[in-house]
Amino acid sequence: MKLVWRIVRSILTVLFVILVLSVCWTAAYYITAYVYGRIGARPGELVRQLVNSTFGFFIFGCIMGTISYLTLPRRMAMFNSIIDAMRRLSRGDFTVSLTLKRGVENNQFGKLVQSFNDMAAQLGAMEKMRQEFISNVSHEIQSPLTSISGFARALREPLLSEEERAHYLDIIETESVRLSKLSDNLLKLTSLESEHHPFERKRYRLDKQLRAVVLACEPQWLDKSIDMNVELEEAEIVADPDLMNQVWGNLIHNSIKFTPRGGSIGVRLRLADGEAEVRISDTGIGIGEEDLPHIFERFYKADKSRNRAKGGSGLGLAIVKKIVDLHQGSIDVESKPGEGTVFTVRLPAGI
Repeated sequence: MKLVWRIVRSILTVLFVILVLSVCWTAAYYITAYVYGRIGARPGELVRQLVNSTFGFFIFGCIMGTISYLTLPRRMAMFNSIIDAMRRLSRGDFTVSLTLKRGVENNQFGKLVQSFNDMAAQLGAMEKMRQEFISNVSHEIQSPLTSISGFARALREPLLSEEERAHYLDIIETESVRLSKLSDNLLKLTSLESEHHPFERKRYRLDKQLRAVVLACEPQWLDKSIDMNVELEEAEIVADPDLMNQVWGNLIHNSIKFTPRGGSIGVRLRLADGEAEVRISDTGIGIGEEDLPHIFERFYKADKSRNRAKGGSGLGLAIVKKIVDLHQGSIDVESKPGEGTVFTVRLPAGI
């Protein structure tokens, strides 16, 4: 429909120009004929045609100039509104929006206004994310700092027993480690999102890497008497081994963290349709349906009190998602509260 309307408008514009030119040349013909009659001149046919054409174009120019002058205030008003909106945008007002006047949606002004509104909306969304990020970082940093400061002051109390002093020092150390881990994760995520993060792909055996990560976590899952089921097909991928090691480490540590004593964790690797598919499942506490769409967002916590108690910062899965995306892979999650969680990572196989 839009294409038909554009064609109709183009045809009408051409017809309008032809009509105006015809009127201008007709007027030029009769005006010059009147002048020739008044002065008694009889120029040749070529001269008459040149004079008529020149005078006709002059009249046409005057008419178009008059139309342009009459429509100039309207166009200047549109330009001024765009300039004012850009000034507001440069001062950080991302709520600014230009109103499209009827009949200009498809011309150059309309496209400019639509592009500006889209840009303002995107900048507004980015600013909201930035503010949320700063708020989350401040909150996560403030919590351990408050604990460290409070228990450091408590250690000044001379009547504390050795057991109390040791307990307070353990808390200070735990909070210091959490603060350090938060800082490391923030730097890691920032580095991954930059264009300068070292990214060295090479071909290696994924099954061997997964087995090594599982064995490295053995003290944790043995301490909770967790049954670890490992099924690994032989598979090669072309990826950055260090980055992928962080993916498997984060996912398996999460499974151990949220799986109760005596539960089970499964790590399965298989090749399917040219992809290496890794499924890490557990019989842990699970994730609510309303939380599933958000778990890869920075600082998102399905259960804030639970994650804080276990030392989480809400950045681990955001890092996992970013690394998988860098490798042109995908990660999905299935979970129900009380029934466990399954993370499925798919990566191009190095066949």
